[in-house]
Amino acid sequence: MPILSSSGSKMAACGGTCKNKLSPQGPPPAPPNGLYLARKALKGLLKEAEKELKKAQRQGELMGCLALGGGGEHPELHRPGPPPPPLRAAPLLPPGARGLPPPPPLPPPLPPRLREETEEQESTCPICLGEIQNAKTLEKCRHSFCEGCITRALQVKKACPMCGRFYGQLVGNQPQNGRMLVSKDATLLLPSYEKYGTIVIQYVFPPGVQGAEHPNPGVRYPGTTRVAYLPDCPEGNKVLTLFRKAFDQRLTFTIGTSMTTGRPNVITWNDIHHKTSCTGGPQLFGYPDPTYLTRVQEELRAKGITDD
Repeated sequence: MPILSSSGSKMAACGGTCKNKLSPQGPPPAPPNGLYLARKALKGLLKEAEKELKKAQRQGELMGCLALGGGGEHPELHRPGPPPPPLRAAPLLPPGARGLPPPPPLPPPLPPRLREETEEQESTCPICLGEIQNAKTLEKCRHSFCEGCITRALQVKKACPMCGRFYGQLVGNQPQNGRMLVSKDATLLLPSYEKYGTIVIQYVFPPGVQGAEHPNPGVRYPGTTRVAYLPDCPEGNKVLTLFRKAFDQRLTFTIGTSMTTGRPNVITWNDIHHKTSCTGGPQLFGYPDPTYLTRVQEELRAKGITDD
């Protein structure tokens, strides 16, 4: 057929170029670069995140509805837990005992042998070491003695033979014409007590003659003046009160031989140590001395001077 032959010849003549014109194709696309891939991945992640967020919001709304009692319960959102333990009645407490710790347990009873030894000690007089006759118990320390034994002991020294606690008032032989003068200086600071002022104690004794209670009655003694220092703190003022008691009971000084000069028949300290210097430490009878206030109270207690 001429038409087919002519068209076939024309296609053959154009060498196949007409086919290209009938179905044109552009150049092949360039491969995607790294930025394009990153953006695509980021968009995908954002979409997934939005989905998860919406899902979480829906679950939160559903849980809120369930908590308020609206709607049915979802088996996955509300699974039945284990049953609660049975309630037990609280033990009854005596009135006023609520919230208090339990009382300490009672000590176990003493073994028979130890109990017998304790009873035997309580029935033995510490002075004569015999069985107590007409027992007399001292009021303050509660130590017991034979009435006759403790009566004779208190005539010698008005103190418990067991613990040394004084009964009655101990009076010394300090000269009676002395004076104790007290003043306070806020500008004088003692080492270790810099935030307090200082209590200044001045003892003044004129010369006199020894009496019957002194080592050499009728012998004259020279006058003297002594100065001592205390910190103006609460404990220092407590010691000051005890010093006044000791001075009024004539216990602060006595008449004897001076340990520093060796002179006899002079007024000397009577074993109640005072700080006669502001500085220098214990070696120079001054401060700092951290345990001085405690030690001097022990010395005063040994003479029956206490704050009670």
